Amino acid sequence: MTIFRNMFPGHLISRFGDVSWPPRSPDLSTCDFFLWGYFKSRVYTHKPRTLNGLKEAIRQEIRPIARQLLASVMDDFKKRLENYIQSDGRHLTDIIFKT
Repeated sequence: MTIFRNMFPGHLISRFGDVSWPPRSPDLSTCDFFLWGYFKSRVYTHKPRTLNGLKEAIRQEIRPIARQLLASVMDDFKKRLENYIQSDGRHLTDIIFKT
């Protein structure tokens, strides 16, 4: 930790760092809230049995992603960030605790 503190003074994000990491922070990365779930649902329909089969299934599913879908994901990402800033870093209850 000392090395990181020296390299990034005042910017270390961790439980005991300069910037407190919120417990159970919301998924703010597009990979977390969209990509992994999307690909898992699509790629495993191919039932890959080898690493090469998995790679090929990913290639097959990544090519046809529509630009409109990606634009929608990025719009949602911006809204998440805005909500997170407005809530002062607290949970995004409308996302995590959907009713």
